Amino acid sequence: MARAINKLTALGVSREKKPGRYGDGGGLYLVIDPGGSRRWIMKFRQNNREREMGLGSTSIVSLAKARQQRDEARLLIAEGRDPISERKKPDPATAKTVTFGAFADALLPELLKGHRNEKHKKQWTSTLATYAASLRTKPIADITTDDVLAVLTPIWTDKNETAARVRGRIEKVLDAAKARGLRTGENPARWRGHLDQLLSKRRKLQRGHHTAMPFADVPAFVASLRERKGVSALALEFTILTASRIGPVLTCPWSEIDRTSKVWTVPASRMKAERDHRVPLSLRALEILDELEPLRRGNLVFPSFRADKPMSDMALSALLKRMGVKATTHGFRSSFRDLGRRDDRLPPRGGRGGACSRRW
Repeated sequence: MARAINKLTALGVSREKKPGRYGDGGGLYLVIDPGGSRRWIMKFRQNNREREMGLGSTSIVSLAKARQQRDEARLLIAEGRDPISERKKPDPATAKTVTFGAFADALLPELLKGHRNEKHKKQWTSTLATYAASLRTKPIADITTDDVLAVLTPIWTDKNETAARVRGRIEKVLDAAKARGLRTGENPARWRGHLDQLLSKRRKLQRGHHTAMPFADVPAFVASLRERKGVSALALEFTILTASRIGPVLTCPWSEIDRTSKVWTVPASRMKAERDHRVPLSLRALEILDELEPLRRGNLVFPSFRADKPMSDMALSALLKRMGVKATTHGFRSSFRDLGRRDDRLPPRGGRGGACSRRW
């Protein structure tokens, strides 16, 4: 019987934290060291001896790329050739011609595959193009600490958070270049033990808070909301009742709703925490779904004028503005946290709910 191959999954690789070796089959292993570093290796037997070949860090080499390297090595082994000695090493003269910009442009599509947020993908590309523009034409093998400081120093004080992200992204590109044999030596963009001695201490990021409505005001607001007609009002109320982020609500397909169990299950692929999320549905939340069912035009619970596109979150923001409410949609999650500490309850509609969010 043939041994199983391709046993790992990209999600499993990203989540696994326990030190050890995890086989994918065909000699490929994910290795997690006690210190937390994560890398790929390939074990094989040749000329009656066990051998091991490193394939790179998981931060640079994806599962798909590691499998490709494994398969290429197995072909060489089958031909009686040594995959370690035959690994291609870039010609130093060629390395001198590879610029930071060209290498970053080629690397980013692979590097950003693990990012689901399109906004973050665009930020990666735009920050390197805008703030690291002076590096783009330089040979990646020749970039020095002075080059990196020339990028960071002008924005380190006034745009500290942006500068910190730019530094991290430059470091990642230079690490990848070293892994490909295009650089040697220490990474000039490394922070700890290097740039932290040359730049001022980073300011702690002050994150803004979403304006929330005091919990005592929520029942009256929801009662007023229920008097309004339109899908946007139903979408906002459903968001409040489920204490959910607006993104998963507006992109919710009917297939995630289980009316029998009275549960909405959001899969890990749609969650910020990348874990399946089960949301109990109150009687009023189920009533909202009943109101929307006759209007169903596709698989989305809250579609826009196009059945295949979700409603814009701006529709809910506009509704709040028309109602004279300064709170944000996301801010109602903060209001919801007060539920267990207060005796106030939203006015029931359609019968009594269950515990916790079922009361809403």
